[in-house]
Amino acid sequence: MLRAPALEHAADGWFTDSMARPRKVSDAELLAACASAIGLHGPGFTLAHVAAAADVSVGTVVGRFGSKHQLLVTLMETETATLGQRMRAAGEKAANPVDAVKAAVLATSDGIDDPATTANHLAQLGADLADPDLRRRLAAHRQVIRTVLTELVATAGLPSAPPPRQAGAMLAALVHGAQVDWALQPKGSLHKRIRRDVDILLDGWARTEKR
Repeated sequence: MLRAPALEHAADGWFTDSMARPRKVSDAELLAACASAIGLHGPGFTLAHVAAAADVSVGTVVGRFGSKHQLLVTLMETETATLGQRMRAAGEKAANPVDAVKAAVLATSDGIDDPATTANHLAQLGADLADPDLRRRLAAHRQVIRTVLTELVATAGLPSAPPPRQAGAMLAALVHGAQVDWALQPKGSLHKRIRRDVDILLDGWARTEKR
């Protein structure tokens, strides 16, 4: 973002060549630093950890978000606001409606590839559940996943699938359970694990014969 000329001149009056200018950092960068701090330290992360990850002062983080709780609220709201779009975008790139379901499922676990980091994020999830405010926002986050998957299953042409709403909930639960299991016993790639499990489920739903 460009600063007004008056601010530029004011800044020039405060800093010399021998003095470091404050680092400009966006909200998105601070939120990414928060996610990184959670991955490294779990629910015990501090604003100092976030500041270090963003290479800014603690005062910058406090000035922007006020508290650790508000930082977590903003992180969750931002992730929820973009999650559905990411899932739908992944589905739109797929070759067919069934692959669109798979792509959307996998999009929910993008960036999750390190067992220790995943375990720390799951530990933070436990802390979120203990906080009524964060728990409500987490519920909204999970609802986005179920809603998008319900929409995609409804158009996937899976004759043996349960009703779309139930199918979407089952797929969402499958992903979350796979993440937890993989964090406990991290064998192979999480994405491959999820893809395998989703393939098995969708293959069964694609069958036309009745048992």
